[in-house]
Amino acid sequence: MPNRVDIAAFQKVMIVYNRNSGKQLFASMLARVNEVKKRLKQVIDPKSLEIVEIKSFEQVEGLAARICQEKYDWIIVAGGDGTLRAIIDVFAKHEHMPYVSVFPAGTVNLVAKELLMSNDPAKWVKRVSKGIVSPVQLGKANGHIFLTVAGIGFDSLVVDNVSELEKKLLSKLAYVWQGTEMMRKEFVYSNWRYKFQVRLDDEEEWYEASSVIVGKSRYYAGRYSLFNGASLCVPQLHVAIFTGDTRADFMRYAAVIAMEALQLDKSIIIRHAQKIEIRCNVEDFAAELDGDAITSAPLQIELHPVPINFLA
Repeated sequence: MPNRVDIAAFQKVMIVYNRNSGKQLFASMLARVNEVKKRLKQVIDPKSLEIVEIKSFEQVEGLAARICQEKYDWIIVAGGDGTLRAIIDVFAKHEHMPYVSVFPAGTVNLVAKELLMSNDPAKWVKRVSKGIVSPVQLGKANGHIFLTVAGIGFDSLVVDNVSELEKKLLSKLAYVWQGTEMMRKEFVYSNWRYKFQVRLDDEEEWYEASSVIVGKSRYYAGRYSLFNGASLCVPQLHVAIFTGDTRADFMRYAAVIAMEALQLDKSIIIRHAQKIEIRCNVEDFAAELDGDAITSAPLQIELHPVPINFLA
């Protein structure tokens, strides 16, 4: 039987709504979030529920710190993976882990997708009202939390070059456009010039790589499933080490990712690990966590010792 909690017993509940998440040019998402609030008031004490709107990531740290200080019971994040990651990162630093739920409202919603969370308010509230607890294991890269994926190489360079305005206006197409531009710029005169070295679980061997993807969940880049057995709830890191450095190699990698068939390409090393170290031939090469450029090489990636309980 799944672990359950009685959400009606919660005394302090907050909906955190990131109005700038995703391609929200009109009021439709705000209307859905308000509908969630209205329906939740029918199943929990209305006085226990508040909604806070944020407009930028700069507001996240202060708000999440207040949540920890005031010991909120349940936090509902109406945003994407980036907003969710940023809030939980603060929770981990303060060592306070309230129950969390996500209402998908961002550019990328891999956590909501894996947890099968609808963006229909009625269906969403019906689901969370059951109080089913799903412990989600967290990854950590250079001390920063991630839930779904960490990457360094081609994908992180693309992410680092996509602006907030491009994400707002183009949604996922911003990454496609920037990836196309990156292929054109980086492979005009030479092969891929960035080199990485990767070590797993303190082994003696260091692998040479052109890019690295570390999976913590079922999905990557929106809808692709790269690693067999990967799950938010399983305490294991899945690693894909890409060794080719030519334009043809990168085109082939894009194809096997789209086919969800990394194992067909013998130049991709696929492993499980609990600890990953990555070095780069240039300083401060950007690394992406859950779709945002958060930290840089050198990287130390591992599992956070404490999971966070999602109501999903």
